[in-house]
Amino acid sequence: MTNIIVVLPKMEDAKGIKNVLVRNGFSVVGVCTTGAQAISQTDGLSDGIVICSYKMMDMIYSELHECLPPGFEMLLMASQRLLNECYGSGIVCLSMPLRTVDLISTVSMMTENIARRRRKLRQKPKVRNEEEEKLLRDAKEILMERNHMTEEEAHRYLQKCSMDSGTNMVETAQMVLSMMGG
Repeated sequence: MTNIIVVLPKMEDAKGIKNVLVRNGFSVVGVCTTGAQAISQTDGLSDGIVICSYKMMDMIYSELHECLPPGFEMLLMASQRLLNECYGSGIVCLSMPLRTVDLISTVSMMTENIARRRRKLRQKPKVRNEEEEKLLRDAKEILMERNHMTEEEAHRYLQKCSMDSGTNMVETAQMVLSMMGG
C-alpha cells in the first residue's frame, strides 16, 4: 500500500481530504499543516505521495518538493492560475475547486505508478559482492563434484532450493556448504 501524507494550512481541510482518501481505500499515514512536519513524516518511508496546497504555514510547494526523499511524488492542489507556474516540474497538479472523482482517480494513477516502480526495482538483479560470489562458486563446485552436475544444473539447483525455502541464493549456498562440509 502506498503511503500518503496530506499537508494543508488548515487542519480541518487536511482531515477532510484524508477522510475522502481513507473511504476510498487509500492509506493516509500523516496529516499536517507545515512542510517541516511533512518532511519528518517521510522519515523511514521508502516512497509515497505528498498531497499539498500551493502554500503551507512554513513554505511553498516547491521548497517542500526539493526536500522530499527520492521515492516520493507530489500532488499539488491549487487554483488554475497558480498551477500554470508549475507545469513541467515533475509535480502532478489538480486545480481547485476540487472534485472528489478527480482526486481519487489522480491518486489511483499515482499509486499505480509507485507500485510499478517498486516491481521494477524488485526485478532488478541484485549486485553481489566478491565474498557472496565466492560462496556461490564454492557451493556450485561442491554440487558439481559430489553430485556430478554441470555448472548450469548446480546453479538451477541452488535457485530452486532458494525459492523453495524462501531464502536468497547466498543463504542457500551457505546452507549447501555447511551441510556438505565445504
